[in-house]
Amino acid sequence: MQTRPRPKRYVRKLQARQEQVPGKPNLDLRPHQVLIRPLVTEKGTHQSSRYNSYTFQVNLHATKEQIAMAVTEMFTVRVEKVRTQIRLGKSRRYRGKLGKTPDWKKAVVTLHEDDRVDFF
Repeated sequence: MQTRPRPKRYVRKLQARQEQVPGKPNLDLRPHQVLIRPLVTEKGTHQSSRYNSYTFQVNLHATKEQIAMAVTEMFTVRVEKVRTQIRLGKSRRYRGKLGKTPDWKKAVVTLHEDDRVDFF
């Protein structure tokens, strides 16, 4: 049994597609440029008390290694794991026109069990 033939336009489009390879960003960010602010929420305080994980809003172009180095340098703690999420901005209306809030990056940093960070 043969599969049906693909349309020529679709085949050309697939052949023209290039493989995307992630590259290293060329930005050299300082620690105070990597960490924008800590996210103090109910879920974040629960994670910090139970799992010793802290949440930060970070620069969109920051890598996990840069985030770990920035937290280590600013708070003098040992970082075990960094998890990141890119949060998409929401659609908002302003004076009848449709706008969008900016995208932002969130990092959840897990510390060594002996280390703590106090925000208050």
